[in-house]
Amino acid sequence: MGITTAMCTTFKQELLGGIHDLDTDSIKLALIKASPGRNYGAATTNLSELQASTSDEASGTNYSAGGQVLDSPSITVSGTTAMCDFADEVFSNVTVSADGCLIYNAGQSNKAIAVIDFGGTVSATAGDLTIEFPSVGASTTVIRIA
Repeated sequence: MGITTAMCTTFKQELLGGIHDLDTDSIKLALIKASPGRNYGAATTNLSELQASTSDEASGTNYSAGGQVLDSPSITVSGTTAMCDFADEVFSNVTVSADGCLIYNAGQSNKAIAVIDFGGTVSATAGDLTIEFPSVGASTTVIRIA
């Protein structure tokens, strides 16, 4: 199966309905294991999909189920594009492998926001695994509305 980088379709609908507040809700990032058993992308709706009976959430030493809270949310506008950026996320002293991640809103019943494909397996062995967010820009920021 696989992972496709996409903003989740339900997130777009929920955003227009006022469900998400990206700079005050608890936004988290969970790792998707290497070679997941199902597809993840625009149709992903909730963290529970990763944690179903055949869990596709990564697991390993010092990695906590559900991932970690994203820090320093920053909402900006460039031209006609609104963007939300976060500080790079560091999973410290972990032994884990992942092919992608799910950004989700833990403050709103774990609703999915975006799925990111790492383009291959990334891993750490008793070390830090850092998820680097791209520089802020109308065509580079992960969460953006044009």
